[in-house]
Amino acid sequence: MTLDSPTSTTGVDNARTRLVGARQGRLADAVVDVVRGWRAFAAWCGRVWRATTEIMTITGVCVALMTIASFVVGYVAGWAEAVVFAWLGVALFIIAMIYLLGSVNYHAVLHLPNPRVVVGASAPVDVIVSNPMRHGLLAARIEVPVGAGVAEFAVPGLRPSAEFRDVFLVPTTRRGVVTIGPIRSVRADPVGLMRREADWQQTVELFVHPATISIPSMSTGMVHDLEGNPTRELTTSDMSFHALREYARGDERRHIHWRSSAKTGAFMVRQFEQTRRSNLLVALSLADADFASEDEFELAVSSAGSLGVQAIRDTRAVSVVVSEKTPDFAKNAVYDVRALDAASPTRLLDSLCRIDTTSAALRIVDVAKVAAEGTPDLSIAFLVCGSTVTAAQLRHASSMFRQGVEVVAVRCTPGETPSLRKLGDMSILTVGYLDDLRSSLARSRAA
Repeated sequence: MTLDSPTSTTGVDNARTRLVGARQGRLADAVVDVVRGWRAFAAWCGRVWRATTEIMTITGVCVALMTIASFVVGYVAGWAEAVVFAWLGVALFIIAMIYLLGSVNYHAVLHLPNPRVVVGASAPVDVIVSNPMRHGLLAARIEVPVGAGVAEFAVPGLRPSAEFRDVFLVPTTRRGVVTIGPIRSVRADPVGLMRREADWQQTVELFVHPATISIPSMSTGMVHDLEGNPTRELTTSDMSFHALREYARGDERRHIHWRSSAKTGAFMVRQFEQTRRSNLLVALSLADADFASEDEFELAVSSAGSLGVQAIRDTRAVSVVVSEKTPDFAKNAVYDVRALDAASPTRLLDSLCRIDTTSAALRIVDVAKVAAEGTPDLSIAFLVCGSTVTAAQLRHASSMFRQGVEVVAVRCTPGETPSLRKLGDMSILTVGYLDDLRSSLARSRAA
């Protein structure tokens, strides 16, 4: 699903455009290179700092610096109190190293009974710590990273082949993928100058699915299929009989209704209602400019997920696409969309857990253009966006699809009264709550 790229990043807000705009000269490239070099240097400094603090804590680093300064001041200036403070610091570090002696030979395992939950629910996590050694192990503290946080609990001393179990709950307040682990056992001195960690590399992922609802079945489309439903469009050859009309040049003789022709004195042919099968497209914008707030985007993700899941359950062919992101320092905008895995409801919801807004993503009009050209035999297109997208922009987006494709725009505005507007062949649904999507779609079908 690609489109010829323009020669600049016009209309896309990535790191390069924020620095030099659309400029392409040597000076612009030099500015970009300086910023990229600074970012690389900052990343290197971060790695050095993390390596330093793997054993020494921030408190330990501060005490070490104060100890060195006390030695210098004490012996150079002859200040006895500073010398005493310096040797006290050395004693504290010696005691801290004694606490870190010995090995940590625990065996720790993470178990996630339910790796998928809906946002707002809590997920239990089992931690099993055992002693595989032939001798007892000292007590230790266990830390389990959970996203940006850490779950801590104390493990008592374990006899050979003994086991310790604990369960903690992971609250979910936002859609996404939460990485749990790796487990690390921590031994530290009482003052907190030094710590020694032993990591077990096992990690598990908790998928926090967006909230979804059951919506009316969507079964109108443009592709002929025996399992399709009749529509208001008429054709000369199909399954659902509609009416009779006079014979016209080019009609097939096998559709002539001879009994009616004998009564009227003119050839009469059968007319049928065209049957259709749903080939759906759900296009979701990831551009910051298409949403006024994070709540709008979360409502849009839930709406897109509800539409996609219902289409999959109806055994319809469905494509769910999102904006593609332009790399931070790219000179040319990436005019493309990314198709999510819609093989099953679970896979689709898993894919929706990994998306987020960005300023360097295509807006809904460009998403509609790329998706319309890359999705064959399309019948219904749902364009999901936020309140900042105007009706004129949505109408322009709908014009990207060929004639006969039903385009439904879903504008997500939390708290707003649901409404239905018709702009030509396009319907604009405004939903303030996720439950409004069900009633709005029902009204759209009735209309």
